[in-house]
Amino acid sequence: MPQLKVVVDYSHCDPSQCENGICAAVQVCKRKVLRQEAPGEMPDLYPSMCLGCTDCLAACPQGAIRLMQ
Repeated sequence: MPQLKVVVDYSHCDPSQCENGICAAVQVCKRKVLRQEAPGEMPDLYPSMCLGCTDCLAACPQGAIRLMQ
């Protein structure tokens, strides 16, 4: 069975809507697959490191994180 990975739908992503401009999904990513250089900036995604735990899906207030196979 293929492993699930996450993708960021940047058309729905707005870090300014997260507390202090810090992406809520980045904060819960244990493997640091999602990273944000500075508050208010878009998060970067490193999908090859993703384990598909889906913690970021639940954390994103804009629903900008999606699962894919």
